[in-house]
Amino acid sequence: MGVDADDVRRLALALPSTTEKLAWGMPTFRVAGKIFVWLGEDDASMGMKCPAEERAELIAAEPHKFFLKDGHDDMGGWIRVHLSAVDDQDELRAMVVDAWQLTAPKRLAAEHGTGA
Repeated sequence: MGVDADDVRRLALALPSTTEKLAWGMPTFRVAGKIFVWLGEDDASMGMKCPAEERAELIAAEPHKFFLKDGHDDMGGWIRVHLSAVDDQDELRAMVVDAWQLTAPKRLAAEHGTGA
């Protein structure tokens, strides 16, 4: 089925203390001033906070969905997602919430559990 940039925006902005800010010509979504999700230049992909140790495993398991952009994602902690490969709203929501929880201050994340 896939999802789109509007779905990313809606889900990200529904999370507590989230703001949207344009950076590098792309919409970024932030909690406590820190980016947890951004939309790619073409609105066909998103970048999200991800534990560095999980990136290789995610890409190996689903290379059609997860990827890195050479020269941009060399530092750990981020991964990119082809939105057309995301199965449904529930999968997208889980990704966005996980990225938010990794980025939000511990107290805020604890207060909001799944953030939803």
